[in-house]
Amino acid sequence: MQGAPDSDHGYPSLRPIMSDQQTCTYDPLIELMKRFENVRATSSTEDAFAGLSVEDKLKKHIVDGVKKNLESRLEEALQRYSALDIINQILLDGMKTVGELFGSGKMQLPFVLQSAEVMKAAVRQLEPHLERVEGSERGSILLATVAGDVHDIGKNLVDIILSNNGYRVVNIGIKQPINAILEKYHESGCQVIGLSGLLVKSTVIMKENLLELNGRGLSHVPVILGGAALTRSYVEQDLSAIYKGRVYYAQDAFEGLRLMEQIAETSAEDKAETEQDLAPRVTSHRVDTTDPDLYTFHGVKSDTPAAEQIPQLPFYGARTRTQFDPYEVYKYINPTALWRGQWQFKRPDGMSNPEFTAWLDDQAKPIQDRLQRELARVFDLRVTWGYFWCASEGNDLVIYQEDAQTERLRFTFPRQRDGRLLCLSDFFLPTHAPQRDVVGFQLVTAGARVSEHERALFEKGDFQDYLFVHGMGVETAEALAEYWHKVMRHELGFGHNDPEEVKALFGVKYQGCRYSFGYPACPNLEDQTKLFELLLPEKIGVEMSEEFMLVPEQSTSAVIIHHPSAKYFNIR
Repeated sequence: MQGAPDSDHGYPSLRPIMSDQQTCTYDPLIELMKRFENVRATSSTEDAFAGLSVEDKLKKHIVDGVKKNLESRLEEALQRYSALDIINQILLDGMKTVGELFGSGKMQLPFVLQSAEVMKAAVRQLEPHLERVEGSERGSILLATVAGDVHDIGKNLVDIILSNNGYRVVNIGIKQPINAILEKYHESGCQVIGLSGLLVKSTVIMKENLLELNGRGLSHVPVILGGAALTRSYVEQDLSAIYKGRVYYAQDAFEGLRLMEQIAETSAEDKAETEQDLAPRVTSHRVDTTDPDLYTFHGVKSDTPAAEQIPQLPFYGARTRTQFDPYEVYKYINPTALWRGQWQFKRPDGMSNPEFTAWLDDQAKPIQDRLQRELARVFDLRVTWGYFWCASEGNDLVIYQEDAQTERLRFTFPRQRDGRLLCLSDFFLPTHAPQRDVVGFQLVTAGARVSEHERALFEKGDFQDYLFVHGMGVETAEALAEYWHKVMRHELGFGHNDPEEVKALFGVKYQGCRYSFGYPACPNLEDQTKLFELLLPEKIGVEMSEEFMLVPEQSTSAVIIHHPSAKYFNIR
């Protein structure tokens, strides 16, 4: 799956297929080929480019993500082709192959980005030879993350794929209100508007933006929408019904590429034919069942904990810590979440889970080890946390002053409409109990420097490391939250019951639970204003956006509940 990025040679390591004592009952060569059919590699003894025409050599540079000797081969091609023809007829053909390999599951996203790096490097070398021809671009799109949303990794991946497939991309960044989007749209002369967002609230803003386009007479503009909170049915049914023009759902960057190709192909056709050919296809929305926040709670919680189960209050109020050994925190990184979730390494067809696990250990772990060394001085790990007297009152969790009698503020949590009818407040003693309960809160951050570092990688064209660093930032913040939750369990007096292996912590194999704001059990991001009042995270450099999101992005907050029955559950 991976070749050396700056070499024409190099295989990934191969674990033995059979022991010395086993009898071979199959053709070893066929078996070897099967195992490597999805692996990006070249021979260590032969020149993989030997015997190829210059056209095929350049395509191989793109598909294999190889930069070595790229410059000399581009100079050779310039003797026979114009720079524009090299891009349009040769290099883009290579990127088309990359897209086909990705779509068929034969190429992983990090290697797609490696190919995009080579494409960008090639275009940069050819730029002095280019004579811009009016209409030579394949199409153009303005990309924006909608107002209030600070997440841009998905939008930037779309930028990378489209811009390296011949499209002009105007990427105006995060937290963009509709007025700014439309101003840049008119200024840039783009054909399409692409809107992105991670939050559920962002899907509402997208709807409002489409209505604004209707009201301003701009419904002739095709709109592509993407983001983790969107579903295909919501876009292609609900939003399509309200927008007078054409609106499309892009599940990932390559679906965005396919949509742009379709829009470009039909832009000159009759409107009726366009509407017929580009009618959105409705398919079922696949839910990611690996998301731990989608798990439902199957335990029984019909009583409140007995008085002797309430831990002593470690201290009242909030404290901060700003000095950490990053290597201690790295121990709490969940490799599955990092390698398969953030970096999107997926098991190819025909490869067993044990084989894929072995491959990840050989290939993904060295990347993690390298980035841990490189980012150790980039991360600015900080925590604010605290404990407070509390009690439940219906769906409310009442937070008291230090006297344990005067109400300070309260959180209102949603309750399940069926099943166990659970609510977070159920895990605490009621207000009429003879003693007060205890609740913890935490907010952790990996700091702002890692965001600056990943932006620099994106601007430089180091797309693969951009993805890797972003994932490391997110998962290191999550690791810090996991680590500090363990510290808090010890402060509450029951951390000695934790499993010895860190891996067991990822499955919540400990007493209590950590619930992050914005997720199913406590979905209201607005509640973070109350958490800010309690923990004062400004002291560790964390602020809140107008849409109640944490800035820097690599930050996370949580309610810490000590009750033994507290587990993740969904609100239906």
